[in-house]
Amino acid sequence: MAEITAALVKELRERTGQGMMDCKKALAAAGGDIEKAIDDMRAAGAIKAAKKAGNIAAEGAIAVKVAGDNKAAVIIEVNSQTDFLALQDDFKSFVADSVEKAFADKLTDAAPLIAAQESAREALVAKCGENVNIRRLTRVEGDVVGSYLHGHRIGVLVTLKGGSVELARDIAMHVAASNPQFLDPSQVSEEAVAKEKEIFLSLNADKIAGKPENIVENMVKGRINKFLAEASLVEQPFVKDPEVKIGDLAKKAGAEIVSFVRYEVGEGIEKAEVDFAAEVAAQVAATKQ
Repeated sequence: MAEITAALVKELRERTGQGMMDCKKALAAAGGDIEKAIDDMRAAGAIKAAKKAGNIAAEGAIAVKVAGDNKAAVIIEVNSQTDFLALQDDFKSFVADSVEKAFADKLTDAAPLIAAQESAREALVAKCGENVNIRRLTRVEGDVVGSYLHGHRIGVLVTLKGGSVELARDIAMHVAASNPQFLDPSQVSEEAVAKEKEIFLSLNADKIAGKPENIVENMVKGRINKFLAEASLVEQPFVKDPEVKIGDLAKKAGAEIVSFVRYEVGEGIEKAEVDFAAEVAAQVAATKQ
């Protein structure tokens, strides 16, 4: 019997649109075989058809809720299959209710929110005909918390020690635009640095061929320093004033950047490549049978 992991339950939910507990029970009954679980659920009339790869929910919206005193906030991502649904009132209401609950209950993980909102999610799926999933959640607390939303697709939370809400929001806006990978160079892993070095040497093999070792080392060092500056928030030029680095901006305001969280809709979700011509042809052929 295959292990019934959270990832397996999540996949079955995404493919069927059914509740988390129903999916877990179906997988247990099917011995962990997801295809058998889908067939059993279809045979039982629980679902009309399994959602295939084309039904992956990779669109949706980001929502944030910040405390009135700006000392705590929560950010969530809720996915839909199409951006069209993400703009509809029913979906927006579900997202708003979800983020309010996450904030009120001081949740720090998506699992309890998913469980609490399951009935509402199932009702929305039944009404709109699309797969909908609460994907992730982060809660932050600190001296000063600022947020920025770029439409419904990018959301950022920034936590400061000292400073102001306005500064935190400015830095959050910068994070939304520049997408730093790390807060500062000290957070960059040795693996990330080694990978960047490997890429540089590979791309510049013809330029460094025959050069003295010390020259090559200086070239690599220069590239790594540039990488650290580009990837680290505190080293990036402020989007509103490129003459000032983000770290210096915070320092001048008597603040320290403690952390940042950046969510972008669908990041990390592999979307299926759809051959629309082949799909239409298949539908036409089906009507002739």
